[in-house]
This record gives sequence, C-alpha cells and structure tokens, in this order.
Amino acid sequence: MKTLHFHTELIDGCKKSKRASQHALYMQYAKGMYNVCVRMVGDSMTAEDVLQEAFVDVYKNIKSYKGDSTPGAWIKRIVVNKCISHLRKKKVYLSDIDEVAHVPETKEDNEDYTYEVQQIKNAMRLLPQGYKAIFSLYTLEGYDHEEIASIMKISVSTSKSQYHRAKKKLKEIITLQGNL
Repeated sequence: MKTLHFHTELIDGCKKSKRASQHALYMQYAKGMYNVCVRMVGDSMTAEDVLQEAFVDVYKNIKSYKGDSTPGAWIKRIVVNKCISHLRKKKVYLSDIDEVAHVPETKEDNEDYTYEVQQIKNAMRLLPQGYKAIFSLYTLEGYDHEEIASIMKISVSTSKSQYHRAKKKLKEIITLQGNL
C-alpha cells in the first residue's frame, strides 16, 4: 500500500510540474526503460537519446495518465513507441511475409536450445534493427504479435515472420561465435 501511495504522490507532483517529482519518477524508471531502449535500438548512445525524448513525452502527457495501468506500464508504452518512431526515422523496414519467399520450417527450428544470457545479449547486438525490435518486443517485453503489429503498423504475419527470422539469425550468430 505504501508503494501505491508513493506512486500516486509522484504522479500528482508531476501533473503539477514539480521538478522533484519529475526527478523522482525518472530515477524510479530510467534504468529499466533504458534497458528497453538498448534492446530495441541497439546502441547505448542512441538509447540514452531516445530515453530522454521519451521522458519529455512522459512529462508532457502525464495529465492524460488515468491510472488504468501501472505508471511503469504507461511509461513503457511511451518508451516503446519512441523507440519505434526512432527506428522508422532510420528507415528500418520490415519485410512483409507475402513479399519474400517462404522459408520452410526445418526440424532444427523446433528443437529446444539452451543458451547463456550473455550469449543471447551479444548475439542480439548483431541482429538487424527490424529483427531486434520484434524479438525484443515479443520475447523480452511480453507483447503478443497482434500488439506488435498494431504498435509497429505491420501485419501480424509480418511480426511472426520477423520474429521467426530473428530467432533463426540468433541461433546462427551464437553457433558462429561458439565455433570461433
């Protein structure tokens, strides 16, 4: 109950443009949101810029926060949207599944793999931006393909195909790294 009261006070203070409340809100959520940015945009410098822009939007739009979700979920939605906007500006395009030849599923695609977290993090840095965004949203942020399609303005089949390709590419990268 104490946490709820803390968040209510923070949000109320931010709605009144109190700098101390804005700073406290930033300190509460910046690290986690920065990690979301890094996973989606790929590098730390860009992630910092996107995070700052996202928090400007948070402060501008705080009056529209109605408490329907947690403050963290509300802020995360803004951060994810800001990351996607950044990727669009960089012209990161996703191929629609209908535009590419169908890649048949192999037995290997259905096998279970066990990788170390650090292996996956290292491999994710090498993924193309579009793959990285879809993989991050689905696997790490917990969005389903319908939500990703809506957020990124793509079809559900494109989200699924990009996710499938991202997984396959991650396996290839990790295998190559293991052989070096």
